[in-house]
Amino acid sequence: MSGQNKNNVAPARQGLPLPASIARLPSAGRHEKLRILEALLFAAPHPLDELELRKHLTETDNIPALLDELQGLYAGRGVNLVRVAGKWIFRTAEDLSFLMERYSTEQKKLSRVALETLAIIAYHQPVTRAEIEEIRGVSTSKGTIDVLLEVNWVRLRGRRQAPGRPVTYGTTPEFLEHFGFDAIKDLPGLAELKGAGLLDSNLPAGFVIPEPTDALALQPGEDPPDDETLFDHADAEEALNQTQADGDKEAESAAELRAARS
Repeated sequence: MSGQNKNNVAPARQGLPLPASIARLPSAGRHEKLRILEALLFAAPHPLDELELRKHLTETDNIPALLDELQGLYAGRGVNLVRVAGKWIFRTAEDLSFLMERYSTEQKKLSRVALETLAIIAYHQPVTRAEIEEIRGVSTSKGTIDVLLEVNWVRLRGRRQAPGRPVTYGTTPEFLEHFGFDAIKDLPGLAELKGAGLLDSNLPAGFVIPEPTDALALQPGEDPPDDETLFDHADAEEALNQTQADGDKEAESAAELRAARS
């Protein structure tokens, strides 16, 4: 009898995806549904929302409750189930993220100006370039905003109903996913920013942090983007790459000139 399953149940086939239809079988219990969600989220290359997960379960299944239970099962482990930008994904536990530094791909670091601009857009969206400059107190180059567009953390929302119809900017779901926020309202408030040492403790009287919102709907005084705006957005990455290429050529020519003189 060796090699036979005494319960007459075929062993699981390693490495093969679990059929989605199994969740619709009457015998599929809560444990099996948790396993299905676990498998989907583990294999997915990007965060999944509840609508995508529901395709593999029944209409009557309480997806939020199942996800909360699965999240609890992984709490305190090496990987955690987290919700970002309204979607779910497995990520390395925050206190163990340093272990993954050697395996991570180094990303191009944003300049201080770009980070300041990103923060202003996140908290004040929809916001125009002129409004960004007014908040910062200095001018902001188009290249800075192009960088944020290129990494897909900022998007063109529309145009302000004002002279010149300036472009308005807002953040993207990719911004939330990268920084680990479920929603824009999860951005740190005044007390948290002070506690992290990111704000001077001696702030002017009446200083407040705006209540951020990234609603997709156009806000009062905001028009939809036109063809020219969309064209600018599509060309942002190309323009940035060309600027970087020109800079590389200039640096290379300077190096050749120094070598010729030595």
